[in-house]
Amino acid sequence: MAIEAGRTIKDLAVENPESTRVFEALGIDYCCGGKRPVEEACAHAGISVDELQARIEAVIKDSASRNDRDKNWASRSISDLVNHVVTTHHAYVRNEIPRITALLEKIGAKHGERHPELFEVKSVFAGLAAELTVHMMKEEQVLFPYLVRMEEAVLESEPAPPAMFGSIEHPIHMMMFEHDSAGVALGQLKELTGGYIAPSDGCTTYAAAYRALAEFEADLHQHIHLENNILFPRAIEMSREG
Repeated sequence: MAIEAGRTIKDLAVENPESTRVFEALGIDYCCGGKRPVEEACAHAGISVDELQARIEAVIKDSASRNDRDKNWASRSISDLVNHVVTTHHAYVRNEIPRITALLEKIGAKHGERHPELFEVKSVFAGLAAELTVHMMKEEQVLFPYLVRMEEAVLESEPAPPAMFGSIEHPIHMMMFEHDSAGVALGQLKELTGGYIAPSDGCTTYAAAYRALAEFEADLHQHIHLENNILFPRAIEMSREG
C-alpha cells in the first residue's frame, strides 16, 4: 500500500481496518478526529508518514488470524453492521461498565488518600457510563431499527418508511455530537491516569483497573469509528438516493 498525499486518517481506517491497531499504539485518533490529514496526524504523533505506512504494512502482513475488528465492514450491509455494533460493542460496554466501576471503587477506597486523582477518574467514568447507556438505548430503540428498515425498503425498491425525526441526518448528527462528548471524556481519563499507567505503589487491582480503562478506550474508539466513518455516511447516502 502507498499513502497518497491528502489522505485522512479516517480514509486509512476505513480502507485498511488493521491500521486501527497502529493508530491505537501511536495514540492517533481515528474516530472523532479521523478527518485530520495523515501528514498532520503523523506530525502530532512524532512519526513520519513512511514509518506509519511501514507499520501498517507490517500489521497487515502479520494478521494471518483475523478477528471481527479487522473485517472490511465497509463492504457489509447496514443490517450486518448494526448487528455487529450492538452485539459486540454495545454488549462490551454494558458488561464492562459495572466491572470497571467496581474496580475504581475498590482502588479509590484503598489508594484515594495518596492518589486523589482517583476520585476524579471515578467521576469522569461514571459520567461517561451514564451518557453511553442512554446513547446506546437511543440507537437500539430508534435509529438503528429505522436504518435497517430503510435498507430493506431500498433493496425491495420501495419508498423509505416514514420517520418521526424527519431526515435521518438529524439523529445521526446528534449521535456524532455525543460521540465527540465521549471522546472528550476518554481524553480526560487518559490524562488523569497518565496514559493508564498504574503508579509504583499501586496494587494488582490498581493495574487491572487501568488496564480495563485502556481496553475500554480502545473498544470505544473502534465502536465510534464503525458508526462515524462507515455506518452513518452509508445511511445518509442511501437516504438521499432513496
